[in-house]
Amino acid sequence: MNNIKSTFTIKDLENISGIKAHTIRIWEKRYNLLSPERTDTNIRYYSSENLQKLLNVVLLNQNNIKISKIAEMSDNTIVLKARELAFKMAVNDEAINSFKMAMFQFDKTLFNNTYNSLLKRKTFREIFKDVFVPFLNHIGLLWQTDTLLPAHEHFISNLIVQKIQINIEKLEYSNNNSEVTYVLFLPENEVHELGLMYLNYELILRGYNTIYLGQSLPLDNLDYFFKSKTKICFVTSMTVQPYDDKVQEYFSEIERVLMNTEHELIAIGNKAMAVDNVGFKAKISVHPSLKEFLNKY
Repeated sequence: MNNIKSTFTIKDLENISGIKAHTIRIWEKRYNLLSPERTDTNIRYYSSENLQKLLNVVLLNQNNIKISKIAEMSDNTIVLKARELAFKMAVNDEAINSFKMAMFQFDKTLFNNTYNSLLKRKTFREIFKDVFVPFLNHIGLLWQTDTLLPAHEHFISNLIVQKIQINIEKLEYSNNNSEVTYVLFLPENEVHELGLMYLNYELILRGYNTIYLGQSLPLDNLDYFFKSKTKICFVTSMTVQPYDDKVQEYFSEIERVLMNTEHELIAIGNKAMAVDNVGFKAKISVHPSLKEFLNKY
C-alpha cells in the first residue's frame, strides 16, 4: 500500500470535489474546515482525511446545509450526517460523490451501501447509464490531471465489474433465439473492458447469444470463429490500442479475414473513428461511444 496517494494539492481537491480552489481557501480561512500542512517551501498540501472531510462537506452543502452550520459540527458529526445523506439520497450527483469518497478511502462498505440505495430507485441499467458512466468519465479527468493513482482506479473498477457480472449471471439462464452470435473482445494490450462488459450485459438482456473473450486478445485467437458457419458479429472497443499508426493496419487485417463471409465487425471508441471514412468492403461499422451504439441497436 506504499504507492497509495495520501497527500493532495489544492488543485487535486478542486478536481475531485468540483469546488473552486478559491472557495476552498475561503472555507479554510473563514471556517477552519480544513487543516493543510505545508512543505519546506511553504506550499499547502492536504491529507486524505482533509479530502474525505471536503467531500463530506460538499455533500452536506449541496443538500442545503449552510457552510456556517457545517463548520459548527464536529468531524464525527460531519461524517455521520454525510453518510446518512449518501445512503438515503443516493441518486446521481450525491451517489457519484459517495463513490468518489469510497474510491479515495478504499471503502467497500460505502460503495455497496450507496449502490444498494440506488437499487431502491433505479434499475441496474439506469444506475450504469446515469451514475457509473458519468462517474467513470470523471475518473478519466482525474487521470488527466494526475490526481488519481492506479490503486484507486483498480479498486473502484473491480467493484463495478462485480456488479456487472452479478447482473449478467442473472440473465445467463434466460432463453435466447438469436441467429447471430456476438463475440466480444478487446485488441491485444487493451485492458479497459468495463464498457465491453456492460455491452455484453445489454446484448444478453436483449436476447442475443454472446461469447465474451475479454481483454488483450491477439487476432489469431479468433480463427475458430472466422471459420464458423454460424453468423458471427465481432464487437471490440478501442480506448488506447491499437496505437494511432497501427489502427488502419488492424482494420485491414480484420477486413481481409471477413471478406466473402457473412460475419461482421462492430468497433467502438475514438480509435475506431480514425478510420470512419474508409470504404470497407467487408461488413465493418464504427461508433464513437457505447451510448451511441446502443441507441442505434
